[in-house]
Amino acid sequence: MSRPPVNPAQPASGPDESDDSDMSTNLAANRSAAGHRPLGIEIISVVVGLEALALLAAAAWYAFELLSGAPVLTFWGAVFTLALLLAFSAWLFAVSHFLFRGYRWTRAAALVAQLFVLTIGFPTITGGLVLQGLAMLVPALTAIVFLFQKDVVAYASRAGGTTTAL
Repeated sequence: MSRPPVNPAQPASGPDESDDSDMSTNLAANRSAAGHRPLGIEIISVVVGLEALALLAAAAWYAFELLSGAPVLTFWGAVFTLALLLAFSAWLFAVSHFLFRGYRWTRAAALVAQLFVLTIGFPTITGGLVLQGLAMLVPALTAIVFLFQKDVVAYASRAGGTTTAL
């Protein structure tokens, strides 16, 4: 009869030797392993997905203006800006999708995206566009708060496996 492999990095303890904090950590890990998706993951994924849609809409508007003959300083600079808008939108769609699936790398990517939104939202408010600034700040701050919750961290700790990412 063979025994299951033991991880030497984890201390060997029985169920009666663990305290309450270990039990809550194990419970969160068991829930995430069972497929229970926390509400925070869903909210962050929706926020990041909506930001990706907003960037895609901005890229479409920018392309329309570029094609309709709006004056630009340099044509190739405008094309490069359009390519950046499209690339960042695609990146945010990927972050939203893989965060929803629980991949570890997406938490950092979502945090960086929210920090970028904050750096645009605060000057927007101080520039007199309060509603537009709040439309950027409130979802970004909400996503940042949810990114650091225990159940979100426990769920979004999946490393890349044997399946392909893209």
